[in-house]
Amino acid sequence: MENEVIEFDIELGGGGRELDDDGVDIEHPVDDDDMIDSPSLNGIGGGFGSGSGEICLPEGDILDLEPYEGMEFESEEAAKAFYNSYARRVGFSTRVSSSRRSRRDGSIIQRQFVCAKEGFRNLNEKRTKDREIKRPRTITRVGCKAAMSVKMHDSGKWVVSGFVREHNHELVPPDQVHCLRSHRQISGPAKTLIDTLQAAGLGPRRIMSALIKEYGGISKVGFTEVDCRNYMRNNRQKSLEGDIQLLLDYLRQMQSENPNFFYAVQSDEDQSTGNVFWADSRARLNYTYFGDTVTFDTTYRSNRYRLPFAPFTGVNHHGQPVLFGCAFLINETEASFAWLFNKWLMAMSGRPPASITTDNDPVIGSAIAQVFPEARHRFCKWHIFKQCQEKLCHMFLKYPNFEADFHKCVNLTESIDEFESCWLTLIDRYDLRGHDWIQTIYSARSQWVPVYLRDTFFAEMSVTQRSDSMNSYFDGYINASTSLSQFFKLYEKALESRNEKEVKADYDTMNTSPSLKTPSPMERQASELYTRKLFTRFQEELVNTLTFMASKTEDDDEIIAYQVAKYGEDHRAYYVRFNVLDMKATCSCQMFEFSGLLCRHVLAVFRVTNVLTLPPHYILKRWTRHARSSVTLEEHANSVYTNYLESHTVRYNTLRHEAFKFIDEGAESLESYDVVVTALKEAALKVSLAAKSDSASMMANGRVKENLARGRISMNKLASSCQGSSGQTLSEDDMDWKIRELTDGVEAAKRRCEVYRANLLSVLKDIEDHKLQLSIKVQNVKISMKDGL
Repeated sequence: MENEVIEFDIELGGGGRELDDDGVDIEHPVDDDDMIDSPSLNGIGGGFGSGSGEICLPEGDILDLEPYEGMEFESEEAAKAFYNSYARRVGFSTRVSSSRRSRRDGSIIQRQFVCAKEGFRNLNEKRTKDREIKRPRTITRVGCKAAMSVKMHDSGKWVVSGFVREHNHELVPPDQVHCLRSHRQISGPAKTLIDTLQAAGLGPRRIMSALIKEYGGISKVGFTEVDCRNYMRNNRQKSLEGDIQLLLDYLRQMQSENPNFFYAVQSDEDQSTGNVFWADSRARLNYTYFGDTVTFDTTYRSNRYRLPFAPFTGVNHHGQPVLFGCAFLINETEASFAWLFNKWLMAMSGRPPASITTDNDPVIGSAIAQVFPEARHRFCKWHIFKQCQEKLCHMFLKYPNFEADFHKCVNLTESIDEFESCWLTLIDRYDLRGHDWIQTIYSARSQWVPVYLRDTFFAEMSVTQRSDSMNSYFDGYINASTSLSQFFKLYEKALESRNEKEVKADYDTMNTSPSLKTPSPMERQASELYTRKLFTRFQEELVNTLTFMASKTEDDDEIIAYQVAKYGEDHRAYYVRFNVLDMKATCSCQMFEFSGLLCRHVLAVFRVTNVLTLPPHYILKRWTRHARSSVTLEEHANSVYTNYLESHTVRYNTLRHEAFKFIDEGAESLESYDVVVTALKEAALKVSLAAKSDSASMMANGRVKENLARGRISMNKLASSCQGSSGQTLSEDDMDWKIRELTDGVEAAKRRCEVYRANLLSVLKDIEDHKLQLSIKVQNVKISMKDGL
């Protein structure tokens, strides 16, 4: 066997980074001697067979050889592979220790391969002295002397020049050898199986389970779950690198077809590359109407989808998800998210949202604080509940009532104090005071517990719903097996489907009339203003006022406080403060602030105070059927009938408060009482005269006399009659009568102007209705043509 040449046909495999169980990179410092003119030994050894990155060894007794001085190899790589296969058989891991180069041409002429436990770690080495090591590695080097040295002879062969067999540590048994770094390699058949299962949507854990079953044990698989994760990640990265160019070509084509199409690609200046953002013209227009609250949906990048896709979405006037732009997140650092949010803000004309919802990610949170410092940032409650099921699965199994108690504490508490008390009871009852995750989410409670968020608009119809998941605009189109090359077609299908649903909702709103459940003018007004879905939600609140009692608890001139509760349920009361003069009310439930619709508690107060229609400031345009219109339509709030009802209510409440103030001051003393009584008698006389004058003008035609010329006639008569036929000045009573006559004329002119204004707004409404109906017909024609093609 002496001087026998051992030939190895090899192709070196790459090492790659390690990942932990959550798919997070684990950094391992690399030794200087590992890096000396030597590729990594990861991927060398392990399974012997055909395929990329594998070693082809001749069969026979040669595999049982032990290195000896004088043994020859065709190449340095062949020597390295042989020593690694020997190490696998014996039970240790190898690495490259040192090398020598030729002074003549700089080529390597000597290598030393050693046991991975050779030498000792230098804890004061230069590369770690000036930086903090967050996760230090375990010390594994123990000064082992086992090694094999090879030299290149003039013949071109590599010859073993030294070999040390003995180790100063225990060797690894055969069933654990696959855990050693230099022996972990994914064979060709294993790669094929991983590729197939990955395409089917399986994750690393399930794939490893399948491989263990296929090969008959983890030791026979030849690699660990970390290696499987790395391989799958590299697969996705290679696929994305190829498909990103397709994405960029698609975006360039879209921009050439429509100049309002916006896209941006992150460049090297941002210290990272690859992230892409785009927003078409419709998405940008959507934001002008519904951009008050935004959801940044990153659930598609999770293990469920494994696609680094993140859309910006909102809610339209039908309560449907609407798109504001999309991103592909190849790099997910804080700087990358900050870049993305800045580009999105640029596409949205620089107008930030009032509120934004994301999953619970500290990196995203930091970027939002930089770019949207004024926006209210909320964590998706659905994401928190999902985490709860994962982190506290043992609680769900051990205590069947835990989930219901957790839900009740989070969703059904009515005040911050009630939540805090309920939370303490919950964690004490289930002994969770020391649980890290519970403490973490409690510290962030102001960003996901509803009772802390009700003062901010999030466009949701209920403040107590069980799970406010992300809008999931693309659910049903993007799934676990979706690749980037398939994405474009599915993306366009999703857009078409969502647009069609909005057109259908517009059609239903404009061409069908909802059934009214009460004789209330407010219900009729809302039915003509809101979209069908929003009216149904408002109608539910309005009808429920019939079961509530509103009791006055405080009356402070302009502000009246009410306690509102169901009959017999005073322990669950809500508190409403009503400003009579401004016609504004606030409720302790804060539903209007959160959803933009008045709650049953405020509506109950409106009922007892004779507010018969919705004041204009409680009608958010974004919830009306004309949300996309550029014309402000107030025709319903300003119709003649509504104007009469509202003005009568305002006048009544204003006079009532002024009279009570007058009475309170008059009762202070006898002197003030006499003054007030005298003033009231004079006021009663003047009111009587005004009422007679108004009655006379109404009797002229049996209705409100809309006489615009009356003001001019009264002014002329006043000018010519200020002196009598004898040239003497008219009495004071006559002057008062003339002034009242003039005032009546001006009031009549104002009423006529209101009628003209109401008619004009009615015409504008008809025009907008006609435009919307035409738009619906055009969309239907387009859809029919597409179906025909």
